[in-house]
Amino acid sequence: MKILNFFARRIFFLVVRALLWILLGTVVRHRERLPISGAAIIIANHNSHLDTLVIMGLFSLDNLPRPVAAADYFYRNGFMKWFAENMIGIIALERRKDHRDEQLDPLEKVNEALQRGEKVIFFPEGTRGEPERLSEFKSGIAKLAAKHPTVPIIPILLYGLGKSMPKGSHFPIPMSAQVFVCRHKFSSQTLLIRLQRLFNRFTQQLEKKGKLFL
Repeated sequence: MKILNFFARRIFFLVVRALLWILLGTVVRHRERLPISGAAIIIANHNSHLDTLVIMGLFSLDNLPRPVAAADYFYRNGFMKWFAENMIGIIALERRKDHRDEQLDPLEKVNEALQRGEKVIFFPEGTRGEPERLSEFKSGIAKLAAKHPTVPIIPILLYGLGKSMPKGSHFPIPMSAQVFVCRHKFSSQTLLIRLQRLFNRFTQQLEKKGKLFL
């Protein structure tokens, strides 16, 4: 079964990558800044389910990052759970705290993945927002970075995906998309503020010019 899942996943991402690049005409800037080996925390603004697939499509099939995703959404039924775990490779995050165990750390599985040297995709806003609108970052990214001070954080700025497949939509429509890979950062006391400013500046530039000039 594991062998079948392995090949099915590779075929899935080859097909999805081709379809998304044809459908969206994605323009990627500074792909060379993506990490090749070792643990990394990849963060991005979040407006669409396409965000995860496009980010994963930036990497080789042998170097795919694992997206952190809400267990209550992707574990709604048996098929979705199987697909999320075996095809996408999510790290399930419990958004609703288990009151039976007040010491439960919702980021425990993410911490374990980083300790194993894996790359993870983390959306600081916590959930999908309105198309091309940035929400306030939650504290999760700061906590994750503080726990792993030597792990690089790679901000990725996305534009156009929220219009192609906004929250509530089930199928994408053709729409030009832009992806901008920023220089990596590390944990610091001002990390959350700096990241929020970076993404705010990105959003404001796109509202004025429709292009990235970072």
